[in-house]
Amino acid sequence: MLGLVEPMERPVGGPSIAERTRSVLQTLAERAASIDENDDFVGQNYGLLKEAGLVHAGVPEELGGLGAEVPELAEMLKSLAHVCGSTALAFSMHTHQVAIPAWRWRHQKVAAVEPLLKRVAADRIILLSSGGSDWIGGSGKATKVDGGYRIAARKRFTSGAAAGNVLMTGAIYEGDDGSRSVIHFGAPMAAPEVSIEETWRTMGMRGTGSNDVIIDDLFIPDANVAFSRTAGQWHPVFQVIATVAFPLIYAVYLGIAENARDIAINMVRGKTSSEHTIGLIGRMDTALRAAQLAHRWMLEVVARNAPSAETVNEVMIGRSLVARHAIEVAELAMEVAGGAAFYRDNGLERCFRDIQGARYHPMQPGAQAHYAGACALGLPTDTIY
Repeated sequence: MLGLVEPMERPVGGPSIAERTRSVLQTLAERAASIDENDDFVGQNYGLLKEAGLVHAGVPEELGGLGAEVPELAEMLKSLAHVCGSTALAFSMHTHQVAIPAWRWRHQKVAAVEPLLKRVAADRIILLSSGGSDWIGGSGKATKVDGGYRIAARKRFTSGAAAGNVLMTGAIYEGDDGSRSVIHFGAPMAAPEVSIEETWRTMGMRGTGSNDVIIDDLFIPDANVAFSRTAGQWHPVFQVIATVAFPLIYAVYLGIAENARDIAINMVRGKTSSEHTIGLIGRMDTALRAAQLAHRWMLEVVARNAPSAETVNEVMIGRSLVARHAIEVAELAMEVAGGAAFYRDNGLERCFRDIQGARYHPMQPGAQAHYAGACALGLPTDTIY
């Protein structure tokens, strides 16, 4: 692996992904409180991530990147989350949008993803995900016209929107026969038909800039449609997406939980602790270990390199367990620290607010439990999401 190289050269030697990540942590930590306090976007941090080589970390070496795979990328995001949850979560959306085509290129030999991956490596472009507004059901409207489609849509929760170059998204096309399909494409953020509406004023993750992206009559040529699927049903590509993306996204929440634990311990270390406080610390570390083990399981599922309904089930079980126990860690950390936790200066209350975001990514607990139950009983899962 290498620092700055000609885009299409195979990197040889140079700092590791971990070393590159450590090089930005102090600056991110120094900025985090002010960003949160002022509802600022972490946009200035993207420059650091580009300079450090993290934007193209997940691109295969053969295509000009650093060749990092999911476990290494997850560790990178977890480390970023220790100092700035908003930067880590926003960047996880780019990271998983790189990791997915990279996985398809490595393991499914999908040549069609090469131009995108090469652009990330050569030009350090930032990919966006419309996330929750573009899950299995799809959103937006695609109208068929000569040579392509006209797109009208509002894409909510688009983390990092202001820093992005291409929004990886989709829209619903309704056929004359009443069928509903979702076409998937990349929307250029610089297009005049694409705009950002600033709606992101939230309890936590304030710096992610997860604003609404408005697409108004954008033309997408037929040749730019990556694939099409039935709306409201799982598709093999979405099995890849779910399997690869969520261990990366939830590495962020695990990192926040680890940081909350460390802050709380440092706040009470050296002080006289009651049996009650000692017990709380034990419960906190037990919950943290549960979150860590669940996340490790998610990575083990990815390592099978065989996305399917079964791996979706296992990853989503892990997602629910990481979320549940990471939130528990933050709650217990607040109790361990006592009244001092209520003050913003120590950063613990920011961890508590940021970690609440773990509740809201797909699949949320009701759908996840339904999916897991159907798998256990051998029932269809095609429309459970």
